[in-house]
Amino acid sequence: MEEKAKKAIVIGGSNGIGLAISHQLIDNGYFVEICDRVEPDFSILESNKYHYNYLDLLELDENLLYKLASDKKNEVLMITAGVGRIADFQYHHTAEIDKILSIDTISTLKIFRIFYNRILNDSSFYTGVMGSISGWMISPCASIYAAAKAAVVRFVESVNIELEVYGSKNRILDISPASFKGSKFYGGKNDLSVMIPLANEIIQNLFNRKTKYIPDYQKTFKAILQWYHENPHAYGLYSYRYKKDSGRVDNQKRVKIGYLSGTFDLFHIGHLNLLRRAKKECDYLIVGVHASGKWKGKETFIPLEERKAIVAACKYVDKVVDSCTEDSDAWKLWHYDKLFVGSDYKGSDRFNRYEAYFKDKGVEIVYFPYTKSTSSTQLREIITQQINK
Repeated sequence: MEEKAKKAIVIGGSNGIGLAISHQLIDNGYFVEICDRVEPDFSILESNKYHYNYLDLLELDENLLYKLASDKKNEVLMITAGVGRIADFQYHHTAEIDKILSIDTISTLKIFRIFYNRILNDSSFYTGVMGSISGWMISPCASIYAAAKAAVVRFVESVNIELEVYGSKNRILDISPASFKGSKFYGGKNDLSVMIPLANEIIQNLFNRKTKYIPDYQKTFKAILQWYHENPHAYGLYSYRYKKDSGRVDNQKRVKIGYLSGTFDLFHIGHLNLLRRAKKECDYLIVGVHASGKWKGKETFIPLEERKAIVAACKYVDKVVDSCTEDSDAWKLWHYDKLFVGSDYKGSDRFNRYEAYFKDKGVEIVYFPYTKSTSSTQLREIITQQINK
């Protein structure tokens, strides 16, 4: 593959406006490093003009980002990845709050910090981030999303002043649209013919080192922002009613809760892999820790509270509880959507009973195949041998 003279990075470049921006940057002669959880559509982008990098903003790969930041051929950074939902605050699970703020704000700011030496440098480096008009005003029914985007808006404003004071010619562009057509972000399909005009406007503002771009500002949002500043309460009530009347509010449960139980004695890599795999299957992972290993006919070396503290310290675990005698009893307490267990339990009397119990409750039992790794049994045998010497 021939290496291009100039390169651009688009985080979230596989879908929506990020995909349209990637397409137009390629048209402008850039080789694009696309960072996203999924690969872009091969029918939309020429495969020899971009490189795909897997990047999950919930588990930020800082090594990848530092590598991209150190490549002097990269002279554009666009962050378009984001997540949000139009729903009343009471219908947002704590896991959803964490997800929205982690993706839209925390990871975004971390990425800017990793690239900040490039932005602050004397060499030209063009940087933009997808904010939202929700970050500029009251947005009932989108309070979490608005809070996340408001943080980004204020961050960009603040850091641009710092860049000016330090004498850097580079600036960060805040792109703050309302909803727009042609993007999967709003539940539709990617349609570049609809999004390309907006992508071109964004790129033009980026290369002109603008600090703020609100699409349809003169036509629509200038008057709306003025109304908001003059009477935020009246505007807020109007905004709430508008969202409700338009049918855009989604007050359904959107968080998948997972549950697994175990003894977690002598915590090891097998336990870690189990928790990691479970977390990938759900948004909020509850782990029940058994009081002892007697149910398996085994002795535990580590006290219950210490085992619970160890499991709770794992980043994949959201909540640790005392396990119930039966996992079906735990469902009555936590109403989980997925139950995780090793594949050796499949077909057992106990799990045949669970499958019948959960049949009308919308619970999926996920059987994980065991992988060869360190086990508590191995560690227990080694420790016992050493003790008995």
